[in-house]
Amino acid sequence: MKRSEINALIESAKKFVAQQKFHLPPFAWWTPEEWRKKGHEADEIRDCQLGWDVSDMAGGDFHKVGLVLFTIRNGHPSDRQYRKSYCEKILIQEVGQQTPMHFHWRKTEDIINRAGGDIAIELYNASKTEALDKTDVTVSVDGVRRVVKAGAVVVLKPGESICLTDHVYHRFTGRGSKVLLGEVSTVNDDKADNRFLEPLGRFPKIVEDAPPVHLLCNEYPAARA
Repeated sequence: MKRSEINALIESAKKFVAQQKFHLPPFAWWTPEEWRKKGHEADEIRDCQLGWDVSDMAGGDFHKVGLVLFTIRNGHPSDRQYRKSYCEKILIQEVGQQTPMHFHWRKTEDIINRAGGDIAIELYNASKTEALDKTDVTVSVDGVRRVVKAGAVVVLKPGESICLTDHVYHRFTGRGSKVLLGEVSTVNDDKADNRFLEPLGRFPKIVEDAPPVHLLCNEYPAARA
């Protein structure tokens, strides 16, 4: 992805989130210059990869397959230094844009349609070989147990949510208008807990055609001594 495209997507995301009356934490606005001045007081943001996350999954077509995320809070997968066993994110899905089919080996997550259009979620269980299984999928939709056929699509309207446990394949698509999603989960580990059905890159390869407006969550500089 081009840096100029990432900058534009983040600026658009900030406007969209504000339009939906959702408020981001102060570090959402920190510039690269401000980051270079931060010491160890900001280690939790660095270590737990909080902040902006824009990815085309290394596929080269963001508007077809991609996502803008902002991680608000998260624990760390390898220790209890920050004493958080949970994670919270917002996600922005465009109309027709997909988040590719994947599951998590450990994470359980609630996906919440906060505002905007509908979100369509295609579901499969993972087989023992991590293929798409043909068995029925059991999920909880706003606290109500639901059993659906393999490959079924559950559509969430604003205010609705679904709980996805580990080893449940899922693929999102936005419908109607841009969607503001929430995610509340156990600790998120993008380095070791994403199993994409088709091999994909989690973070984009960036062409630096412009200076960054905000750093992505995997780009923070080391703490100032």
